[in-house]
Amino acid sequence: MFEGTERLRRVLLSLTDVSLRVGWLRAHLAELRDAQAAELLSSLCEDGERADPASREALLIVAMLLVSSSDSAFVERLRHHADERRLLSLARLLRRGPDGGQAGRALSEPPVPDYGTGRELTVGERRSLARTPSRKVFEKLLRDPHPLVIRQLLSNPRLTEDDVVRLTARRPLRSAIVEALADSPRWLRRQRVRLTLLLNPGTPSSVSMPLLAVCTRCELLDVLHGVDTPLPLRASAQELLERCPPLRRSVADSTLLQ
Repeated sequence: MFEGTERLRRVLLSLTDVSLRVGWLRAHLAELRDAQAAELLSSLCEDGERADPASREALLIVAMLLVSSSDSAFVERLRHHADERRLLSLARLLRRGPDGGQAGRALSEPPVPDYGTGRELTVGERRSLARTPSRKVFEKLLRDPHPLVIRQLLSNPRLTEDDVVRLTARRPLRSAIVEALADSPRWLRRQRVRLTLLLNPGTPSSVSMPLLAVCTRCELLDVLHGVDTPLPLRASAQELLERCPPLRRSVADSTLLQ
Protein backbone atom coordinates (compact mmCIF):
# COMPACT_ATOMS: atom_id res chain seq x y z
CA MET A 1 0.00 0.00 0.00
CA PHE A 2 2.96 2.31 0.60
CA GLU A 3 3.88 2.04 -3.10
CA GLY A 4 0.31 2.92 -4.09
CA THR A 5 0.28 5.91 -1.75
CA GLU A 6 3.62 7.14 -3.06
CA ARG A 7 2.38 6.90 -6.66
CA LEU A 8 -0.83 8.73 -5.75
CA ARG A 9 1.16 11.59 -4.23
CA ARG A 10 3.60 11.73 -7.12
CA VAL A 11 0.94 11.84 -9.84
CA LEU A 12 -1.30 14.33 -8.04
CA LEU A 13 1.54 16.75 -7.37
CA SER A 14 2.85 16.45 -10.93
CA LEU A 15 -0.37 18.00 -12.26
CA THR A 16 -0.20 21.79 -12.20
CA ASP A 17 -3.94 22.59 -12.30
CA VAL A 18 -6.01 21.84 -9.20
CA SER A 19 -9.09 20.90 -11.26
CA LEU A 20 -7.00 18.40 -13.23
CA ARG A 21 -5.81 16.92 -9.94
CA VAL A 22 -9.37 16.44 -8.69
CA GLY A 23 -10.44 14.95 -12.03
CA TRP A 24 -7.51 12.52 -12.13
CA LEU A 25 -8.15 11.39 -8.57
CA ARG A 26 -11.84 10.81 -9.29
CA ALA A 27 -10.98 8.66 -12.32
CA HIS A 28 -8.22 6.76 -10.49
CA LEU A 29 -10.40 5.85 -7.52
CA ALA A 30 -13.15 4.68 -9.89
CA GLU A 31 -10.72 2.09 -11.27
CA LEU A 32 -10.14 0.57 -7.82
CA ARG A 33 -12.28 -1.69 -5.71
CA ASP A 34 -13.93 0.21 -2.87
CA ALA A 35 -11.80 -1.56 -0.26
CA GLN A 36 -8.60 -0.68 -2.15
CA ALA A 37 -9.67 2.95 -2.47
CA ALA A 38 -10.43 3.11 1.25
CA GLU A 39 -7.03 1.64 2.21
CA LEU A 40 -5.22 3.99 -0.18
CA LEU A 41 -6.94 7.12 1.10
CA SER A 42 -6.52 6.05 4.71
CA SER A 43 -2.76 5.64 4.19
CA LEU A 44 -2.58 9.13 2.69
CA CYS A 45 -4.61 10.53 5.60
CA GLU A 46 -2.20 8.99 8.10
CA ASP A 47 0.78 10.53 6.31
CA GLY A 48 -0.99 13.89 6.25
CA GLU A 49 -1.65 13.71 9.99
CA ARG A 50 2.10 13.28 10.51
CA ALA A 51 2.50 16.69 8.82
CA ASP A 52 4.22 15.33 5.72
CA PRO A 53 4.05 18.35 3.34
CA ALA A 54 3.55 16.36 0.11
CA SER A 55 0.85 14.20 1.70
CA ARG A 56 -0.87 17.28 3.12
CA GLU A 57 -0.96 18.86 -0.34
CA ALA A 58 -2.31 15.65 -1.89
CA LEU A 59 -4.82 15.30 0.94
CA LEU A 60 -6.28 18.68 0.03
CA ILE A 61 -7.27 17.20 -3.35
CA VAL A 62 -8.90 14.27 -1.57
CA ALA A 63 -10.81 16.71 0.64
CA MET A 64 -12.01 18.67 -2.41
CA LEU A 65 -13.21 15.47 -4.07
CA LEU A 66 -15.06 14.33 -0.95
CA VAL A 67 -16.69 17.74 -0.50
CA SER A 68 -17.95 17.75 -4.09
CA SER A 69 -19.17 14.12 -3.83
CA SER A 70 -20.47 14.18 -0.27
CA ASP A 71 -23.86 12.64 -1.09
CA SER A 72 -22.58 10.02 -3.53
CA ALA A 73 -22.93 6.28 -3.05
CA PHE A 74 -19.15 5.97 -3.42
CA VAL A 75 -18.49 8.15 -0.38
CA GLU A 76 -21.04 6.15 1.62
CA ARG A 77 -19.26 2.93 0.66
CA LEU A 78 -15.93 4.45 1.68
CA ARG A 79 -17.45 5.35 5.04
CA HIS A 80 -18.66 1.77 5.46
CA HIS A 81 -15.20 0.34 4.72
CA ALA A 82 -13.52 2.85 7.02
CA ASP A 83 -15.81 1.84 9.89
CA GLU A 84 -15.63 -1.89 9.16
CA ARG A 85 -11.82 -2.00 8.83
CA ARG A 86 -11.21 0.58 11.57
CA LEU A 87 -9.43 2.96 9.23
CA LEU A 88 -9.59 5.70 11.82
CA SER A 89 -7.94 8.49 9.83
CA LEU A 90 -10.26 7.99 6.86
CA ALA A 91 -13.27 7.61 9.17
CA ARG A 92 -12.44 10.97 10.73
CA LEU A 93 -12.31 12.54 7.25
CA LEU A 94 -15.77 11.11 6.47
CA ARG A 95 -17.34 11.69 9.89
CA ARG A 96 -20.79 13.22 9.87
CA GLY A 97 -22.36 15.29 12.61
CA PRO A 98 -25.89 16.62 13.07
CA ASP A 99 -26.39 19.59 10.75
CA GLY A 100 -29.01 21.48 12.68
CA GLY A 101 -29.36 25.03 13.96
CA GLN A 102 -27.98 27.56 11.53
CA ALA A 103 -27.26 24.88 8.95
CA GLY A 104 -30.95 24.04 8.84
CA ARG A 105 -32.02 27.67 8.55
CA ALA A 106 -29.55 28.14 5.70
CA LEU A 107 -31.73 25.92 3.54
CA SER A 108 -34.51 28.54 3.43
CA GLU A 109 -33.97 30.59 0.29
CA PRO A 110 -33.78 34.39 0.67
CA PRO A 111 -35.49 36.66 -1.89
CA VAL A 112 -33.86 37.57 -5.18
CA PRO A 113 -32.08 40.95 -4.82
CA ASP A 114 -33.49 44.01 -6.54
CA TYR A 115 -31.22 44.58 -9.52
CA GLY A 116 -32.87 47.93 -10.26
CA THR A 117 -34.74 46.85 -13.39
CA GLY A 118 -38.26 47.17 -11.98
CA ARG A 119 -38.84 43.41 -12.21
CA GLU A 120 -37.30 40.18 -10.96
CA LEU A 121 -34.58 39.07 -13.34
CA THR A 122 -34.57 35.49 -14.60
CA VAL A 123 -31.84 33.07 -13.53
CA GLY A 124 -30.32 33.33 -17.02
CA GLU A 125 -30.20 37.12 -16.82
CA ARG A 126 -28.57 37.00 -13.40
CA ARG A 127 -26.00 34.48 -14.62
CA SER A 128 -25.21 36.81 -17.50
CA LEU A 129 -24.61 39.61 -14.99
CA ALA A 130 -22.34 37.29 -13.01
CA ARG A 131 -20.14 36.89 -16.11
CA THR A 132 -19.67 40.63 -16.59
CA PRO A 133 -16.19 42.11 -16.01
CA SER A 134 -17.77 45.03 -14.10
CA ARG A 135 -17.98 44.83 -10.32
CA LYS A 136 -20.92 47.25 -10.12
CA VAL A 137 -23.48 44.53 -9.38
CA PHE A 138 -21.22 42.19 -7.38
CA GLU A 139 -22.75 43.15 -4.03
CA LYS A 140 -26.19 42.16 -5.30
CA LEU A 141 -24.88 39.00 -6.95
CA LEU A 142 -23.22 37.95 -3.70
CA ARG A 143 -26.69 37.96 -2.10
CA ASP A 144 -28.36 36.02 -4.92
CA PRO A 145 -29.98 32.81 -3.65
CA HIS A 146 -29.59 30.66 -6.76
CA PRO A 147 -26.66 28.16 -6.85
CA LEU A 148 -26.16 28.64 -10.60
CA VAL A 149 -25.74 32.39 -10.16
CA ILE A 150 -23.29 31.97 -7.29
CA ARG A 151 -21.38 29.30 -9.22
CA GLN A 152 -21.10 31.61 -12.22
CA LEU A 153 -19.92 34.45 -10.00
CA LEU A 154 -17.27 32.24 -8.38
CA SER A 155 -15.73 31.69 -11.82
CA ASN A 156 -15.59 35.43 -12.57
CA PRO A 157 -11.91 36.50 -12.71
CA ARG A 158 -12.78 39.86 -11.12
CA LEU A 159 -14.02 38.19 -7.94
CA THR A 160 -11.48 38.46 -5.10
CA GLU A 161 -10.62 36.26 -2.16
CA ASP A 162 -11.99 38.95 0.16
CA ASP A 163 -15.34 38.71 -1.67
CA VAL A 164 -15.46 34.95 -1.16
CA VAL A 165 -14.46 35.20 2.50
CA ARG A 166 -17.30 37.69 3.12
CA LEU A 167 -19.63 35.34 1.26
CA THR A 168 -18.72 32.31 3.38
CA ALA A 169 -18.75 34.26 6.64
CA ARG A 170 -22.44 35.24 6.36
CA ARG A 171 -24.83 33.71 8.85
CA PRO A 172 -26.95 31.80 8.34
CA LEU A 173 -24.81 30.24 5.65
CA ARG A 174 -26.91 29.80 2.52
CA SER A 175 -27.09 26.41 0.88
CA ALA A 176 -26.41 28.03 -2.52
CA ILE A 177 -22.97 29.12 -1.31
CA VAL A 178 -22.09 25.66 0.00
CA GLU A 179 -23.25 23.96 -3.20
CA ALA A 180 -21.29 26.34 -5.41
CA LEU A 181 -18.08 26.25 -3.35
CA ALA A 182 -18.18 22.45 -3.21
CA ASP A 183 -17.55 22.46 -6.98
CA SER A 184 -15.00 25.28 -6.93
CA PRO A 185 -11.42 24.00 -6.38
CA ARG A 186 -10.19 27.49 -7.29
CA TRP A 187 -11.53 28.82 -4.00
CA LEU A 188 -11.40 25.75 -1.78
CA ARG A 189 -7.63 25.71 -2.22
CA ARG A 190 -7.45 29.10 -0.43
CA GLN A 191 -6.67 28.76 3.28
CA ARG A 192 -8.74 31.80 4.32
CA VAL A 193 -11.80 30.49 2.50
CA ARG A 194 -11.46 27.04 4.06
CA LEU A 195 -10.96 28.45 7.56
CA THR A 196 -13.95 30.78 7.19
CA LEU A 197 -16.10 27.80 6.23
CA LEU A 198 -14.80 25.84 9.22
CA LEU A 199 -15.56 28.69 11.63
CA ASN A 200 -19.11 29.14 10.28
CA PRO A 201 -21.45 26.88 12.30
CA GLY A 202 -23.77 26.68 9.28
CA THR A 203 -21.27 24.69 7.22
CA PRO A 204 -22.49 21.08 6.84
CA SER A 205 -20.25 18.44 8.38
CA SER A 206 -19.93 16.78 4.94
CA VAL A 207 -17.92 19.89 3.98
CA SER A 208 -16.22 20.82 7.24
CA MET A 209 -14.88 17.36 8.20
CA PRO A 210 -12.81 16.78 5.03
CA LEU A 211 -11.49 20.36 5.09
CA LEU A 212 -10.47 19.99 8.73
CA ALA A 213 -8.00 17.26 7.77
CA VAL A 214 -5.75 19.73 5.92
CA CYS A 215 -5.66 22.38 8.65
CA THR A 216 -2.39 23.55 10.15
CA ARG A 217 -1.88 23.32 13.90
CA CYS A 218 -2.75 27.01 14.23
CA GLU A 219 -5.98 26.56 12.25
CA LEU A 220 -6.95 23.53 14.32
CA LEU A 221 -6.57 25.66 17.44
CA ASP A 222 -8.80 28.33 15.88
CA VAL A 223 -11.49 25.71 15.21
CA LEU A 224 -11.07 24.12 18.63
CA HIS A 225 -11.51 27.45 20.43
CA GLY A 226 -14.21 28.81 18.14
CA VAL A 227 -17.13 30.17 20.16
CA ASP A 228 -19.80 28.32 18.19
CA THR A 229 -17.82 25.43 16.67
CA PRO A 230 -20.14 22.39 16.50
CA LEU A 231 -19.19 19.72 19.03
CA PRO A 232 -18.38 16.95 16.48
CA LEU A 233 -16.06 19.30 14.61
CA ARG A 234 -14.45 20.43 17.88
CA ALA A 235 -13.85 16.79 18.84
CA SER A 236 -12.25 16.01 15.49
CA ALA A 237 -10.02 19.08 15.75
CA GLN A 238 -8.86 17.89 19.18
CA GLU A 239 -8.10 14.41 17.81
CA LEU A 240 -6.06 15.84 14.94
CA LEU A 241 -4.13 18.12 17.30
CA GLU A 242 -3.23 15.15 19.45
CA ARG A 243 -1.92 13.33 16.39
CA CYS A 244 0.24 16.25 15.25
CA PRO A 245 3.98 15.63 15.67
CA PRO A 246 5.35 17.30 18.83
CA LEU A 247 6.78 20.77 18.26
CA ARG A 248 10.47 21.39 18.72
CA ARG A 249 11.06 23.61 21.73
CA SER A 250 12.24 26.57 19.65
CA VAL A 251 9.07 26.36 17.57
CA ALA A 252 6.76 25.75 20.50
CA ASP A 253 8.06 28.87 22.21
CA SER A 254 7.40 31.03 19.17
CA THR A 255 4.12 32.66 18.28
CA LEU A 256 4.08 31.13 14.80
CA LEU A 257 2.37 27.87 15.68
CA GLN A 258 1.74 25.97 12.47
